Amino acid sequence: MPLIQVALANRIGTITLDQPEKRNALSNALLEQLEAALDQLVEMGARVVVVRAPPGSKVWSAGFDVDELPVPGRDPLSYYDPLGVAIRKIQTLPVPVVAMIEGSVWGGACDLTFICDLAVGCESATFAMTPAKLGVAYNISGILHFINLVGPRLAREMFFTAAPIDARRALEVGILNHLVPVAELEAHTYELAGRIAANSPLAISVIKEQLRILGNSYPLQPETFERVQGLRRAAYDSEDYKEGRAAFLEKRKPQFKGK
Repeated sequence: MPLIQVALANRIGTITLDQPEKRNALSNALLEQLEAALDQLVEMGARVVVVRAPPGSKVWSAGFDVDELPVPGRDPLSYYDPLGVAIRKIQTLPVPVVAMIEGSVWGGACDLTFICDLAVGCESATFAMTPAKLGVAYNISGILHFINLVGPRLAREMFFTAAPIDARRALEVGILNHLVPVAELEAHTYELAGRIAANSPLAISVIKEQLRILGNSYPLQPETFERVQGLRRAAYDSEDYKEGRAAFLEKRKPQFKGK
């Protein structure tokens, strides 16, 4: 069954996450459909793509589907996993991607919205980075996305506390470009998308790629990368990872021991 809806009008593509029974959790199947839809819309002539949840959603996306987290011993956020592939697809897509946010955004869905080129939200929009609740050590590229957008101080707060950032603060720190009443959210987002679609698609494509390259231009020695990967492996091999995954599935508070 399709887990997303795809539409194109006035050179504006729309991808609607549409699995309400799972709060639009980022399952492998949903992410693969999202990736395919992005390519499809570009081929159809879209000059900008809006990614959204259905109107009235209380949860934009509950983040990575915990039911699909791998058992300890395997990196839950490896380079070729669907979440990483979808994020890179948004980064390298030759047209801008606009996140239209109604409802809460959790975990890996924060990363997905943060990597979008622009974001418009309403009062119900909140953002919570929750991997520490599951014993998951997030990956280097994802942490860099947060540092690039909100800076290291707020990135630490979001990762360490897993507490939500409300819409007003999200606007102040740059997570949102615009904060509007929910009744105006769709009109405002598509007006913004229309202004993008009216400009030179070639110029925008080149500028987007330049911004991506410059945003990722942090030198990292091979030894440093290997050390970070070793630290992450210690986390996903740990008892805490087992406990975090089990507690979520059993709907109870985890009892972490730091082991």
